[in-house]
Amino acid sequence: MKFIMQMKPWFGKEEKEAICSYMDEDGFITEFKRTTLLEEMIAKYTNARHCIIVNNGTISLTLAALALDIDYNDEVIVPNYTMIATPNSVKMIGAKPVFVDVEKETLCMNIEKAKSAITSKTKAIILVSANGRYPKSGIEAFEKLCKEKNIYLIEDAAQSLGSFYPDKRHIGTAGCIGSFSFSAPKIISTGQGGALITNDDTLATKLRKLKDFGRSGGGNDFHDSIGYNFKFTELQACIGIEQMKKLDFRVKRKKEIYIMYKELLQDIKEVKLFEQDIINTTPWFYDILAENRDELQNYLKDKNIGTRLMYGPINKQIAYQIPGEHEVSNLIGKKGLWLPSFTQISDEEIGYICKMIRKFYDKS
Repeated sequence: MKFIMQMKPWFGKEEKEAICSYMDEDGFITEFKRTTLLEEMIAKYTNARHCIIVNNGTISLTLAALALDIDYNDEVIVPNYTMIATPNSVKMIGAKPVFVDVEKETLCMNIEKAKSAITSKTKAIILVSANGRYPKSGIEAFEKLCKEKNIYLIEDAAQSLGSFYPDKRHIGTAGCIGSFSFSAPKIISTGQGGALITNDDTLATKLRKLKDFGRSGGGNDFHDSIGYNFKFTELQACIGIEQMKKLDFRVKRKKEIYIMYKELLQDIKEVKLFEQDIINTTPWFYDILAENRDELQNYLKDKNIGTRLMYGPINKQIAYQIPGEHEVSNLIGKKGLWLPSFTQISDEEIGYICKMIRKFYDKS
């Protein structure tokens, strides 16, 4: 068996042809009509009024905070289990990320922990829909909490394009602003890239100005506010448009892969595949808790199978070093492992992976 990567992007001849066609007919490259088309496609897919595309997913979260006037020393509650971009995005503007633990079942923020962390300095909660999942407590509970406490709900839906809440709202549309990422491992990719969605006209206008130097209008040099250069490129948009055309197929295939992993791993007592509501949500990665995880990872590597450690507790990482014990985050840091998760993986490869996992525990 050739080496099975944990993740790789999936680009085809359509993306290549779209870029070549664009270069033949235009040449500005900076964002323009194709970026607008991609924004329209994402807005339509998620049923959001507005979509604003930026250069990456971290900046999209930072722009969300800026648009909501989150400032130096304001507090923003974030999960202690997430990609480090989530807290870094608010740290960038001098706000203080406050870490709380996540639910054991979903790895989404534990609402009781969030309630306990709210202070007079709290301006927002960033709810991360981990691996496309929604919190067991329900999105409505977070909406209610934020309304009662007069704080903002920002949705970090970086891993959640193609995932919906049970009420059929796309994940990312419940908060005042939702954020997506199009980095290489995501279900669709433009290499780097991010997007914000909102149903608030005023916020959308503010976000567009913030990403374009604060200009009063496109193409002029008169500025209503301080702004930045977080624009996209037409070359990325060409790729993104073709990727969006393939999203429905990829959503379907991601769910098929999950079902196969679940069936083949279900009777290996040392492994627990996280549950996924595949009627409504789409797994980004296939995440497990594994006994003797590090030994399993090394064993699988020897068998030409790539895996990746899941995020460790952020408060204990060298970059932050904030005191506190977060039980679920700690558990994931010790036992969490992502299995090969690229959309184009074959059924044969999945079967081989699960066979090798079973073989490892049988010999242990």
